Amino acid sequence: MITRSISRRTFLSGAAASPFVLSGLGAPAQAAGLTIGIIYVGPRADYGWNQAHAVGAKALKDLPGVKVVEEENVPETVAVAKTMESMINIDGATLLFPTSFGYFNPFMVDAAKKYPKIEFRHPTSLWSADKHPANAGGYFCYLDQGHYVNGIAAGLSTKSNKIGYIAAKPIPLVLRNVNSFMLGARKVNPNVTVQLIVTGDWAMPVREAEAANALVDAGCDVIACHIDSPKVVIETAEKRGVKSCGHNASQADLAPKGFITGAELKWGTIYTSFAGLLAKGEKLPNMVIGGYDKDMVQSTAFGAGCSDAGRNAAMAAIADLKAGKPIFTGTVKSNTGKVITDKDTPLYDPKLETTDYLVEGIIGSV
Repeated sequence: MITRSISRRTFLSGAAASPFVLSGLGAPAQAAGLTIGIIYVGPRADYGWNQAHAVGAKALKDLPGVKVVEEENVPETVAVAKTMESMINIDGATLLFPTSFGYFNPFMVDAAKKYPKIEFRHPTSLWSADKHPANAGGYFCYLDQGHYVNGIAAGLSTKSNKIGYIAAKPIPLVLRNVNSFMLGARKVNPNVTVQLIVTGDWAMPVREAEAANALVDAGCDVIACHIDSPKVVIETAEKRGVKSCGHNASQADLAPKGFITGAELKWGTIYTSFAGLLAKGEKLPNMVIGGYDKDMVQSTAFGAGCSDAGRNAAMAAIADLKAGKPIFTGTVKSNTGKVITDKDTPLYDPKLETTDYLVEGIIGSV
């Protein structure tokens, strides 16, 4: 968080009578170089979603002439609107990254309408040309590719052939990641199963610890997850003497004995690219998506929990993904026996955006 004698939100609350601060009229304050604002819903050092964005912010800070202003622990309420106002009017930010799902509508959308000369980008594909301002947009790293690699490494690193997976919510994005993990694991180990537990929300540390312990008690010797911060899950797995796979950012230092690898969001590729375009006076794209092929996803360095076979197969899979080879190949069935597809599905096929099923081999239900 930016260190000030008063916080952004406190300042704005006290300055409500100022038409310059809150009206959006007039030109924003100018900085010598390019100023970019990044807003986090939680702490930057959360070993998860927020930390992944903070790593991207660090890449921006390394660029000459770029100033980065940040604020963490900003709720998905009018608080984020006040933070954006502050970054524009006080800091002179001309590009804002409000990084939490709930910031988009109405807060980011309204701010983009109010400040048509400021660029706003959100880490989802929610932006629509026919609904939202042209100075807004989105960007998204397809982490299903990273989970597919996790699954391959895990499938060759398990001894019990029982893997546990802890997910926040049964929404298409999460189910897509769980399925990709399973397809990766089954590709290299036809005997493996994945037992799924859904916690119900993005951050439920107590429930996450309970789920990890329950999966270990059920015989799982590898634990994977899709939650905002995997910190508790990875630490619990390590304490219980089982292996783990990461999500969002690197959790490698939390599990020196059991960590296999992790699926990391590489936001820095997008952030530095956008900064470069603005520095040259070029227009930003409204939507950017990609995975390993666009250097927008990466795998955490392999840990002690990964077998040699798992490491080799995972590296080969990354090469395949960079070349555009699909995850869904041939006939794919759901865990209820329904044929989902009988032909290869491209990595970015729109059908995957509406995933509402679990593939064969996953123990659980939607």
